[in-house]
Amino acid sequence: MIKSVKIRLKPNGKAIKKIFNNTIKREEYEWLYEVSSQAISEAFNDLQRAFDNFLNGKSKYPRFKTKKRSKQSFYVRYDRMNIKNNTVNIEKIGRVKFTTNYYIPILKSYVNPRCHFDGKYWYLTFGYEQDENQVELNQDLSIGIDLGVTNLAVVSHMDNPIKNINKSPKVEKLEKKLKRLQRKCSRKYEMNKNGKKFIKTKNIIKLERKIKLIHRQLANIRNNHIHQATNSIVKLRPYRIVMEDLNISGMMKNKHLSKAIREQKLHEFLRQIEYKSKFNGIEFVKADRFFPSSKMCSSCGNIKKDLKLSDRIYTCNCGLKIDRDKNASINLSNYKLA
Repeated sequence: MIKSVKIRLKPNGKAIKKIFNNTIKREEYEWLYEVSSQAISEAFNDLQRAFDNFLNGKSKYPRFKTKKRSKQSFYVRYDRMNIKNNTVNIEKIGRVKFTTNYYIPILKSYVNPRCHFDGKYWYLTFGYEQDENQVELNQDLSIGIDLGVTNLAVVSHMDNPIKNINKSPKVEKLEKKLKRLQRKCSRKYEMNKNGKKFIKTKNIIKLERKIKLIHRQLANIRNNHIHQATNSIVKLRPYRIVMEDLNISGMMKNKHLSKAIREQKLHEFLRQIEYKSKFNGIEFVKADRFFPSSKMCSSCGNIKKDLKLSDRIYTCNCGLKIDRDKNASINLSNYKLA
């Protein structure tokens, strides 16, 4: 008797690459020979990482992206890349002039160089090894940071909270302009609809470019704000920085707060604090997710179990009356590892 067995194969970037290598021999894919073979190979490594993240539950299943609808970026061969006189050599392209505000050391090779387009300019990013920054730290200063939506962060040893940049007049004005252009673009698509197909006119292309540039401007404003905020914290030179281990992916499931959390870029704030702490020799600690930083009194240690999310002022029987987030940041600064 013949028994039929069905096996689910694990998604594999290498297996897909073999199919790809046979496919590019067709005439319609000859344009792929114009780019570096290493750039194509690295794209499959990215695909494998995407499959691994999916299988580990870190992200959704990778979506297919066509030549026209994909992020404009590519890998640069590190062994063919060399920098000289404000020019960089990129395989298959040649020498390209660049401008930068950073000091770039002339080395034999660089780590993971990639080119990407942000809607207006092309950027080349890469890494190189560098010694840790030797700074004198204040051994009596432990800082706690409480992230939020109303304010970006409340820091235990700062008088004022770090403001939410999304509530600034400039960002609100750009958001209104973005919505107006998106509605206008949507109407243009409906006007030029041919049956079930949408026809993209020159006016639509112009509108989409304006929309991309506003998205770029908003992203730059938010990133710059986070860099300034994290730099101001690290410059206090504490020996330790403590932050709560937030379940950001779980917080994003709240439909009422997901947009505000996404715009705050809490994960990016956490990432920057972590790498800047490591670079400056500062101990970075993630407090336990269930540590009652908001419910605990920073003066006497009493835990207020009936504290509601709407309670913005923490009041304790010991006489302490303090802002809820400030209280949480002080508790984080005093956090002790088990």
